[in-house]
Amino acid sequence: MNSISVRALLVRGMLAGLIAGVFAMAVAYFIGESPVDAAIAFEESHAHEHGGEELVSRTMQSTGGLATGVLVFGVAIGGIAALAFCVALGRIGRFGPRATAALVALGALLVVYVVPYLKYPPNPPAVGDPDTIGQRTALYFLMVLLSVLLAVAAVILGKRLAPRLGNWNATVAAGAAFVVAAGLAFAFLPSFNEVPKGFPATVVWEFRLATLAIQVTLWTVFGLAFGHLAERLLAPDTVRTPSRAAAAVN
Repeated sequence: MNSISVRALLVRGMLAGLIAGVFAMAVAYFIGESPVDAAIAFEESHAHEHGGEELVSRTMQSTGGLATGVLVFGVAIGGIAALAFCVALGRIGRFGPRATAALVALGALLVVYVVPYLKYPPNPPAVGDPDTIGQRTALYFLMVLLSVLLAVAAVILGKRLAPRLGNWNATVAAGAAFVVAAGLAFAFLPSFNEVPKGFPATVVWEFRLATLAIQVTLWTVFGLAFGHLAERLLAPDTVRTPSRAAAAVN
């Protein structure tokens, strides 16, 4: 793949990430804001007891702050995923641009988010000891790095086993190896349980489910949008409008 195509795919990946960010922002606003409000109310009730004060208005957090964070994140991951697509296209099987984009999006969702999420799930405001935030952040990113490296190793293992075991058996074996290795990482890395006394458990779970829904929306929309844009660039003859298709039939 030449540099011009990579550059064009990078731009399309960022555009698809922006589109995905808009959808994810809508999910975050309509589903995620309720548990955040409940958590902030709990936090403020305790902050007032110690003289705490609000530094950023809640309105700004739930509008401008939310939009900026989600859209910038969408553009950034869109560009990174587009580069991953360039590496994966033609190397993970005989898949076209749409299928490759879908596989990259699904793999990114599972490897970059779901696996670390299972070990270190996100918490709403007021949950977590401020003294351990540095350690928790470092361990979370370590889990992300381990998940990515294990996924790459699993792909390499699957490709090497395919000639002897066949594609299906090799894929199952590589997937099982990834699960076992990730399980060992789960077992040896420390865990944290810092939910404050009296904090509603339902708020924690609603927040975690909302963050999961946001990520699923983000990567699903990205996979669909980027797959369409990539196919229009790389295989324009396969993308026909209804009028062109009808004309070709006639």
